[in-house]
Amino acid sequence: MNYKMTGYVIGLLLMFQSLFMVIPALTAIVYRESEVWIFLCVAIGCLVIGKLLTLRKPENKSLFAREGFVIVAICWIVLSLTGALPFYISGAIPRFIDALFESVSGFTTTGASVVPLIEELPKCMLMWRSFTHWIGGMGVLVFIMAFLPISGAQNMHIMKAESPGPSVSKLVPHVRTTALWLYGIYFCLTLIEFILLLFGDMSVFESLNTAFATAGTGGFGIRNDSINSFSAYIQIVVTVFMLLFSLNFTSYFLMLKGKLKDALTSEIKVFLFVVATAIAVISINTRAQYDSVGDAVRHASFSVASLVSTTGFATVDFNLWPELSRTILVLVMFMGACAGSTGGGIKVSRLMIFFKNAGNELHRMLHPKQVRCISMDSRPVEPSVVRTVSVYMVCYIGIFAVSSLILSLQNVDAITNFTAITATLNNIGPGLESVGPTSNYLFFSDLSKSVLIFDMLAGRLELFPMLLLFHPSTWKK
Repeated sequence: MNYKMTGYVIGLLLMFQSLFMVIPALTAIVYRESEVWIFLCVAIGCLVIGKLLTLRKPENKSLFAREGFVIVAICWIVLSLTGALPFYISGAIPRFIDALFESVSGFTTTGASVVPLIEELPKCMLMWRSFTHWIGGMGVLVFIMAFLPISGAQNMHIMKAESPGPSVSKLVPHVRTTALWLYGIYFCLTLIEFILLLFGDMSVFESLNTAFATAGTGGFGIRNDSINSFSAYIQIVVTVFMLLFSLNFTSYFLMLKGKLKDALTSEIKVFLFVVATAIAVISINTRAQYDSVGDAVRHASFSVASLVSTTGFATVDFNLWPELSRTILVLVMFMGACAGSTGGGIKVSRLMIFFKNAGNELHRMLHPKQVRCISMDSRPVEPSVVRTVSVYMVCYIGIFAVSSLILSLQNVDAITNFTAITATLNNIGPGLESVGPTSNYLFFSDLSKSVLIFDMLAGRLELFPMLLLFHPSTWKK
């Protein structure tokens, strides 16, 4: 275990965290809010500690898979802890466990909140909440990799540990260039959405917050009713961009290179088919609750896009929809977005590999001597990827089961507990019943919140980095 290099990367992270806090500090200055000093003090503290950790560059800069997982897990914990300080010190969220919950929810792009009256928060705190989504959406370490003094092959261990999906590949030969390409696409899409929102009835402040939250597929709203009180135009724009940020960013890169056929992968085809089918069924199932077919389709499209992308915005209380519609929403919560996107969930490609592998095993029972390999887009899937997917599903079920048992100690109803874990482990935000789109997570006990905090981090980091922190061999030299 390369502890010196791990400390060095954490130091770099803290220095970047100090830069991130400039955005809410500037917001406080614009709106003349006293919280500006809190952000500046926390930023200075992060900068000083970060500088101390990076004063001496490690002689041994080697990073292997183990270091990659540990660095990613610890960095996200440090990021969340420091991100909680402004909420706690300002008194906007009086209890530290609640401030940490809000911070973790922001950085992991979950969007589950413990704030009962969002509109009463200072504007700088609202900006910080939304900006944490944008930071966490693409992955802060993916950005920092462009500045790490290590080789591309070693950088790849960090990218694999932080990036969503069953497998991660480089867009170009150099990992640093790949990171810049990803963030370039991410920034441009965010900017386009921001401009389109300005054409609606949103102010610059509202447009920035909404664009940040949509880009990271996070879902922290700046109003108590989320997106419901905004115009139909705003809701349509947000719907489109929630889906755009749910697609694999590699496809956007291929489109820019003129490889349109390669960009339309089987994963994207399955994703769009599921989304279209879910919207159609829910529109028909909820038609009686709305004045027109257009309203039913608009709300169904928004809700499906919000939950399949794991954003968590809401235009209606889908908790009041018929059981068929609610069941479909829960199923798309589990599926989630495409690999290589900013969305959460199990991921479409992972489910495709899992079911193809199950089909192969059933076929092998009938034809023991026949050899069949799994392929996607006419390319074979590596056996190591298939094995990792199977292990992921086992770990996913295990974490879900243990979390359910612990949350049941609070004696909350089963649907609330089940969907709360679904919403946090898949980084969605709202669930059903007491954690529906018009409710929050404040009522949970400290123990339950701690479990949900772990679930949010585990879900965002694809389980393994957080689980390996508890494995004894991880810490051996």
